Amino acid sequence: MAEKFALITGSAQGIGYACAEALTELGYTPLLADINTDKVNQAAAQLGQGATAYTCDMGNPEAIDELFNQIESSHGAVSALVNNAGIALPGDFFETSLEQFQRVIDVNLTGTYVALKRAAKAMVDNNIEGSIVNMSSINAVVAIPTIAAYCASKGGVAQVTKSASLALAPHNIRVNAVGPGSIDTEMLAGVNANPDAMNMVMSRTPLKRIGAPREIADVVAFLCSDKASYITGETIYVDGGRLGMNYTC
Repeated sequence: MAEKFALITGSAQGIGYACAEALTELGYTPLLADINTDKVNQAAAQLGQGATAYTCDMGNPEAIDELFNQIESSHGAVSALVNNAGIALPGDFFETSLEQFQRVIDVNLTGTYVALKRAAKAMVDNNIEGSIVNMSSINAVVAIPTIAAYCASKGGVAQVTKSASLALAPHNIRVNAVGPGSIDTEMLAGVNANPDAMNMVMSRTPLKRIGAPREIADVVAFLCSDKASYITGETIYVDGGRLGMNYTC
């Protein structure tokens, strides 16, 4: 069988690294990209399995283009892309600057779109029936006042996912998204350290626990596998039941 490469952005740690592990177990050769050079190099070395590390700011379209140039020069077109890189930059609604808002949109939404289009074009040119998974969030549906840009970006990711799935369906390239709830990552560290904040999260989580990065990664791996061959344009929410809750008691 020909070697299949999977690019996972934001993969130096957390959900991204767990996705790299899961896709490796599925038979992909992992390509890890992150803005943190030291951490992504360490992650690739720890993962092994032929993993290659790349440094990329996913908020910079030119950097994304160069990332794909490097990958395609060394490995050819990827067969799977996981658009995982994301930031939140929480703050008071009135105090959040336009520059902060735009930075979140640049990384989470524009970067996702640019990488998706570049990966898809190479898949089409090389007759690869690939899979693209974008990282959305339950905050594409619900919202938190201190992360308006994040909520906007993830809502946009859900819609870009649908649009891209329609555009790429004639080429048998599937595009889906995963929407995590509260997951044990660095982004949730502040909540983990605050018992009151954690109690609030648990009051909205029917399964009464936070999720593990691997629980997101396993869904991503499923969507990149042949077992999901008839699924495209969907966002699967992995949230411990939160979106289904009407009220707390």
